[in-house]
Amino acid sequence: MQDSVRERIEDFLRQRRIVAVGVSRKPLGFSRGIVRELLRRGYDVALVNPQTSEIEGRPCHARVQEVSPPPDAALVMTAPQATAQIIHDCAEAGIKRLWLIGTAATDEARAICKAHGIAPIADQCPYMFLPDTGWLHRFHRRVSRLVGKYPK
Repeated sequence: MQDSVRERIEDFLRQRRIVAVGVSRKPLGFSRGIVRELLRRGYDVALVNPQTSEIEGRPCHARVQEVSPPPDAALVMTAPQATAQIIHDCAEAGIKRLWLIGTAATDEARAICKAHGIAPIADQCPYMFLPDTGWLHRFHRRVSRLVGKYPK
């Protein structure tokens, strides 16, 4: 495991095959936006949402273990009550790079990650670490630096 949050973020973003778990069926949802951005940047993004078979014209899997070939990293964008099982699924699939986004980043989720030997990224927005993401994300990054929440 890497020592710092920033090192984990850089390592995560070096992976080319990522599974996005909990992708919204709503076209304007945050999770859909991040998936589109990763695809635009050339990432191979697999999708997991058990409530639909397709999102953004891409097949959607019911569980992480169904994704083939296996992903190198997982963006977990699930409701808190679903996150524990997703972390277990990721561990079973051999995924050790997890980014817990929004409400997925609970104390329980962190404890489960620790039990599986996973040091997740949490409390950070992926957009802030992608170059050229637009003025709003640059502003958010600048504010995070000013208030000391941007990882060094």
